[in-house]
Amino acid sequence: MVYLNGAYADHSHWRRAIADLGSDYRHLTDDERARGKSKRSADYSFEGAVRDLATGTSHRSRFTSEKGRPMTIKRSPWTGMVPVDDTALAVTDTDGDGVPVIYLNGHAGVQRQWRRVLAELGTQWRHITYDMRGRGKSKRSADYSFETNIRDVDAVLAARGVARAVVVGWSYGAFVAAHWASRNPARTVGAVLVEGAQPYDWFDESMEAGMRKIWKRLWWPMQMLRPFGMAPRMTGDQLADSNIEVGKIARERDLGPVLDSITVPARYVVASGESFGSQGGHEQVRTSLPAVTARNPNIQISAKVASNHGSILRKDYRAIAEAVREVAALDHEGN
Repeated sequence: MVYLNGAYADHSHWRRAIADLGSDYRHLTDDERARGKSKRSADYSFEGAVRDLATGTSHRSRFTSEKGRPMTIKRSPWTGMVPVDDTALAVTDTDGDGVPVIYLNGHAGVQRQWRRVLAELGTQWRHITYDMRGRGKSKRSADYSFETNIRDVDAVLAARGVARAVVVGWSYGAFVAAHWASRNPARTVGAVLVEGAQPYDWFDESMEAGMRKIWKRLWWPMQMLRPFGMAPRMTGDQLADSNIEVGKIARERDLGPVLDSITVPARYVVASGESFGSQGGHEQVRTSLPAVTARNPNIQISAKVASNHGSILRKDYRAIAEAVREVAALDHEGN
């Protein structure tokens, strides 16, 4: 895209338009004869300006800073709503040419919880985050099932024009990441499973009534957090249904074959501490991982960190970022 200035203007006047359009375009700006930093001439005629456009000989054709060096236009992240089924998902995409990484939240999580991981990895990666249905800034839905969350990964990547990505999931999102990677090996650079997707039979039907009671109790305090996007816009029954469903999906007979079928590099980042009220349950669930890694050489434990299940994104984001680098470095399709 070539930008032509006014009679007495220089190329710096275009900087906001260039920043708004971003790096999807190649921007060529110039200082006309004797304007800005271009040299004087004996010919300032209109025809001379036309010839300069054709030849590029007497004016600059790159956007330059005051010191004469190429200026880097900072890319602004894309944020918007991606329609899918009966809802719309709030998505943020830093865009760019780096390896795409899509981040999948916890059961009641929101995309901003990944901000430390994104900052640690830096701008050489393309980061895609989004709020699941009924969470954060995404719209409500009639369907919050596990299968819709897997399909929503496809919808977000398609909307952003991404063919292959590293998929990173925390807690509930780790289960989604494992299933998506197992079903889409050609589209998966690698998978990072953070404190989730650990096959263990922790749920049985006798727990269902108690779980529904807990979520109904939690629903009322959540109302105060909803205006700030910090609590799901789901009913107590919907939250309970989703939590119960993932308990069934976590069973060894169901999740084990999914993990065994993963053919891309996958890494666990595992916590060590206990969350409030877990009473040793998390550490017991983690004992299932040695058998997983023994059966499938594509899966390894990248790190076992000191933080607990709830604080791992905040306290051990460096270990998560390192696991992303690890699986990306092992990618063969992208080489």
